[in-house]
Amino acid sequence: MTHSAVTTITPTPAIWKRFFFVTAGAVLMAVNLRTFVYTAALFPGGFSGLSLLIQRSLKGFFNISLPYSALYLAFNAFPVYISFKFIGRKFTIFSLLMIILSSVLSDFIPAYKVTDDVLLCAVFGGMFNGVSIVLCLWGDATSGGTDFIAIYFATRKGKDMWNYIFIGNCAVLTIAGILFGWDKALYSIIFQFTSTQILNMLYHRYQKATMLIVTEKPDDLYNVIKSETNHDASKFSVVGCYRNAEKTMLYTVVSGDQVKRLAGDLRKADPAAFINVLQTKEILGKFFTRPND
Repeated sequence: MTHSAVTTITPTPAIWKRFFFVTAGAVLMAVNLRTFVYTAALFPGGFSGLSLLIQRSLKGFFNISLPYSALYLAFNAFPVYISFKFIGRKFTIFSLLMIILSSVLSDFIPAYKVTDDVLLCAVFGGMFNGVSIVLCLWGDATSGGTDFIAIYFATRKGKDMWNYIFIGNCAVLTIAGILFGWDKALYSIIFQFTSTQILNMLYHRYQKATMLIVTEKPDDLYNVIKSETNHDASKFSVVGCYRNAEKTMLYTVVSGDQVKRLAGDLRKADPAAFINVLQTKEILGKFFTRPND
């Protein structure tokens, strides 16, 4: 007799925390769509923008009304499968919660006009869109679509794909510009750019940072790095020119969201340590990434 593996989620404080962030992100995204996005006829990035493009095209050219949720769920079917197989089951389940809740709410929440200014809608809509995605990421989930792709490449390939996805979205907006006017497409680029910058500013897990640490206590500081991040470090013998003193430099690469806490703990272990943090665009080789589940 064989037994199939079943993923169960036992309610714990951590699970409730994830549920709260994902639900808050879904509600904010749906409200944002029904206010700023619909008011200015903007096209968000990823599958959300593609769903709206098809929905508006069918309505405008063929007088066919199709729910946003039907399109958005269909586009996310294959990325959900990829996520379930390669990223994590619990991660995928919470992401599904986000996808289903945000898309269904987008069909039922009444549309509300906050302002008639398209530029304000693009800027503030992009800000709220970015915050909604960050809330999902804080809950170890994603809003779906291209976010699955970005996280897959970040975890499997060690590459930050957010800006590349922004470039890809511009190609989709070209079609929107041809069909509905270039003003809407150009304002949508502002929307997507704002959203991307909010994302890069508030969420750093999939970014990488190089830390160069000059210290007289290399073993103590290496133990801090290893225990907190599960990352290794390289050791170099250096000489301080000012006092001609022999010291050691530790070289390590960690996730962007680990830098602040790690630097503080390193300074506690060696108050005299000199720490230089550099932004890392890409790494080649083995790099430990904390599992999403």
